[in-house]
Amino acid sequence: MAEIRLTRLEQGQTKIRNVPIAVTPEGFWCCPSPVGFQKTLKSQNPLNKPKPSHASTPKTTFQKKQTQFTDKKPTPTPSRPGIVFDEKRNLGSDTPVLNAPVVGERNPRPKIENLPRKVSIEFGEPGTSDLKVVLLGKQGFAVRLSVHKSVLVENSSFFGEKLWEPLPGSPHLEINDCEDVEIYVETVGLMYCKELKQRLIKQNVSRVLRILKVAEHLGFNSCIQSCLDYLEAAPWVGDEEEEKVVSSVLRLQGEGIGVTPVLKRVSSNTSNPPKDTISHILELVLKSNEERGRREMKPVVLKLLRENNCLPSSSGLADICNETIYSLCKSCLNSLLSLFREAAEPEFTNMPMAVREPVVKKLALEADNLSWLVEILAERQAADEFAAIWASQQELASLHTKLPIVSRHRVSCITARLFVGIGRGEILPPKDTRHFLLRMWLQPLIDDYSWLQHGCRSFDRKVVEEGIGRTILTLPLEDQQSILLAWLGSFLKAGDNCPNLQRAFEVWWRRTFIRPYVDQGSLIQSDTSTTARE
Repeated sequence: MAEIRLTRLEQGQTKIRNVPIAVTPEGFWCCPSPVGFQKTLKSQNPLNKPKPSHASTPKTTFQKKQTQFTDKKPTPTPSRPGIVFDEKRNLGSDTPVLNAPVVGERNPRPKIENLPRKVSIEFGEPGTSDLKVVLLGKQGFAVRLSVHKSVLVENSSFFGEKLWEPLPGSPHLEINDCEDVEIYVETVGLMYCKELKQRLIKQNVSRVLRILKVAEHLGFNSCIQSCLDYLEAAPWVGDEEEEKVVSSVLRLQGEGIGVTPVLKRVSSNTSNPPKDTISHILELVLKSNEERGRREMKPVVLKLLRENNCLPSSSGLADICNETIYSLCKSCLNSLLSLFREAAEPEFTNMPMAVREPVVKKLALEADNLSWLVEILAERQAADEFAAIWASQQELASLHTKLPIVSRHRVSCITARLFVGIGRGEILPPKDTRHFLLRMWLQPLIDDYSWLQHGCRSFDRKVVEEGIGRTILTLPLEDQQSILLAWLGSFLKAGDNCPNLQRAFEVWWRRTFIRPYVDQGSLIQSDTSTTARE
């Protein structure tokens, strides 16, 4: 505890600036204006002042202003909170110093920490206070607080430790290197307030976090609790602000301060496992009959699951999520097969529209749901098992031709997504699975191709055609030939209503007819050039 040497603090010139001060009903200041503080800080920082131009400064103007400052009489200390102005100008004489400018002897710019401190602002009631607290900011200025020892000791453990012994004379307490003088002043002022909540309610989260930091340093427990109550109730805008709040609160938790109500916003003590929660969310989306809500929420859930995949600690959750998704896939697939059986009955077409329409809508819904689940599995690189399941759906493929194309074409979107996944390397099923998948579902996809191009918003023809071609080229050469020759017959009949697999056809042609007729020495070169084209 050091006594402040005010003779050093009051050296130098201090510009006059009015700083708004709000006086509390208890007779003390509180919540100084941030704008006023910043303006005062800027005016008191010598390093921010522009360099005077000796050549262009008129002598008469300087002498006139200097005389005005010299003739001023000292003013008494104000009875209310205000600004303390330094009257000692250290002018030396009435003759201006600039009569003989010496440019070569200019002193180097001093560092902020080496500059003399100036009492720029004073808060409090000097007439009734029994303690002076001087805050020395890092920016090169000082703030003097006229406070009451009993108030500080009662509210702050920091001041209680510093002031437990009586001080002789007029006690002074100096606090060096204050990082946030503005908030320090406000926090000390809050010690005089009875209703801290009402004082904090008009602040924003960022400012309350600053107050919380100073209150923690001062051991101002009632203020800490009020800040925590504010943070528990106020909204946190944006991820950055949320991270700041959580980090500040966790720091307090490490010091034994109860912060559970605030942390409950970002953590849960419930015993429900993640599997149940994720399953419930997916089921809500899948069972929704409202088209717009379902269409908007599916991309949102897909994006959030994609973010989970990027976390290094999500491997355990990924396994649980995959199990849940496969369980839902099997449920959708069973429902889809049941609807296909019902719609494929001969008498179904003769039923009234009121009977047929719900079945057709339900069929489209289940196909769309299954496509969404396959999309999730493909992005998580976990769709190999589903490819095998889809390749084994012989009954569903046979019923596919019995339904009108308007009812069945959404099922082909599932096949198209599997081909795209295999072509991208997202899905790596065994050779037999790839072969069965093409044998079972390529022709139904070709039959529905015109509707897929015009009836599905997310259908990308070039991507699908590239995926089909790459999938075919992963098979043995004999299987490539049989599938591509069958495609060629369909393409020559349907044209644009059939997928264009020309690039895959060219690769197969070169593999079949060109390479066997080159010598062994040219074979390697031919392989290299063909791979580059692929």
